[in-house]
Amino acid sequence: MKRWIIASMRKGAGKTSLIVGLGKALGKPLGYIKPFGDRLLYRKKRLWDYDSALMTNLFGLTDNPDDLSLGFDHAKLRYMYDQAGIRERVLQSVARVESGKEMLFVEGGRDFGYGISIHLDALSLAQYLQAPIVLVVCGDEGTILDDIVWAHKDARREGVTLGGVIVNKVPSVEDFKSAHETEIRALGVNLLGVVPHRGELTTLEMGHLAENLFAKVIAGEGGLRRVVKHIFIGAMSAQAAMRHPGFAQENKLIITSGDRSDMILAALESNTSGVVITNNIVPSANIISLATERHIPLLLVPYDTYETAKRVEAIEPLLTKDAADKIALLEQLVRDHVDLTAFRG
Repeated sequence: MKRWIIASMRKGAGKTSLIVGLGKALGKPLGYIKPFGDRLLYRKKRLWDYDSALMTNLFGLTDNPDDLSLGFDHAKLRYMYDQAGIRERVLQSVARVESGKEMLFVEGGRDFGYGISIHLDALSLAQYLQAPIVLVVCGDEGTILDDIVWAHKDARREGVTLGGVIVNKVPSVEDFKSAHETEIRALGVNLLGVVPHRGELTTLEMGHLAENLFAKVIAGEGGLRRVVKHIFIGAMSAQAAMRHPGFAQENKLIITSGDRSDMILAALESNTSGVVITNNIVPSANIISLATERHIPLLLVPYDTYETAKRVEAIEPLLTKDAADKIALLEQLVRDHVDLTAFRG
């Protein structure tokens, strides 16, 4: 059984996406666990981690998503377990999920030190499982090098193996390698891959948007797979909006009040991915019928337009189980830019 701790120094490095790409590219039965959940979902009267639910769906895992994390709250876990108890629970969970599998991915929290006060940080997990850490890093070049050096020193101090680094979301793979590969390898760190940034992976889907806004889908359910690349606030008149360059952009999301029929109709007549209708004002029946006919989702929310825009802006564009195009792209990126022999060996 091959085990890896997939960790990052900072939030949003792309750990989960790379695990998906690796799992698809390696094509072997895998186990997955995320001991300290940090993307809390409430489903079917249970709490589970978003990433755990995603991995369960994508790879047909028989484990319940809520069994793939020990918990989500520092205070509760600190009350329930001491370090020995945490270690024992992690080992029990791993023994269960890796049964019958050829490899196990253990995903760390949002950053390298997340969970350290309750002994669930990446270094502690690596010690419990005697498994190497694969570090996923992203950001500007200086930040990336800082993070690699920091993790290398921490791992060496704690007697943990840093199995390698995957640099993610870089503008130019060749430029990065030319400038920094020798420097990274001189540290004694294995550069497992340099993966380019792809804008397609950062788009929101209307279904994910609806779920995160707790919105009611009042029309266009057939278009919930549409992607959002731009956001337009429909606070002006429809005529003024149509003269605005932002309104002409493709795959846009319009945020406007339900009593703005002119704006909603203009949106339905243009290349719009969906409309978020604010203030709980349901538009007229002909608008709902037109949106349904054109498979353009109308999402109804109780917030005002300003509050809705803030909530939309805060939504992280996470991978979803139905995003087949993104999943295929992740697999191809891993095949093209990551040393898979390091994971097969």
